[in-house]
Amino acid sequence: MYYFNNLQSTINNLQSKKIVNQIMSTFLSAKWERLVMINYAVNPAVLRPWLPAGTELDIWNGTCYVSLVGFMFLDTRIKGFKIPWHVNFEEINLRFYVRRILPDGEVRRAVVFIREIVPKYAIAWVANTIYKERYSAFPMHHKWNDMPELIEAEYAWHQKGRWNMLGVRAEPQPIDMKTGSEAEFIAEHYWGYSRHSDTKTIEYQVDHPKWRVHPIDSWMVDVDFGAAYGPEFAHLKDETPLSVFLAEGSRVTVNDARLI
Repeated sequence: MYYFNNLQSTINNLQSKKIVNQIMSTFLSAKWERLVMINYAVNPAVLRPWLPAGTELDIWNGTCYVSLVGFMFLDTRIKGFKIPWHVNFEEINLRFYVRRILPDGEVRRAVVFIREIVPKYAIAWVANTIYKERYSAFPMHHKWNDMPELIEAEYAWHQKGRWNMLGVRAEPQPIDMKTGSEAEFIAEHYWGYSRHSDTKTIEYQVDHPKWRVHPIDSWMVDVDFGAAYGPEFAHLKDETPLSVFLAEGSRVTVNDARLI
């Protein structure tokens, strides 16, 4: 509780100085590793109510995607400091893809999160307060298993009396993503947006090197999408994903948010 109260006090001080409205430096850094990405096609009409102001859906080859993504946060630091008991943890999120076109023609390709799940209440509070994200905290676990010919990565959370999980088995040697490929579209987004109000949006930049992906041998999903993400996504429980990727990940920095 001491660490949570201290973190809350720090965040309140930043907000009182209106730092959230300025372009700033790195807010969070961490290693994101073994990202399982389960990708579905959805009707664009389902996602339009979730669009932050000033953004539009990013469509790839005529398909509108949502992705269920599970991975590990490792060596996590906020403003350069490790918060005890909040350094290594799982995250599972459901996200979709947007773009923002600036007046000078620059296109910022980004992600918007439907819901992000972590096992740490303080992490959820910080993300919801600063970035206006939709974090929830539930019990979670993961399993990594390295074998000579295959690697396994599985992530799970417990909600409403049941465990939800996703996982893959993949080849141990990662390969480069092809330029212009579906994998590149899904994995290579360097901005995030969240809805602040009907007319205002939170924007933040995410920096990392281009990831490699592990060829998939098999995959599994057992998720109650309706309970976790709302009735408009319940049908995904019975859908077959269009694609499944395992990205090796890297060190990542998330810059301070600004209001646009």
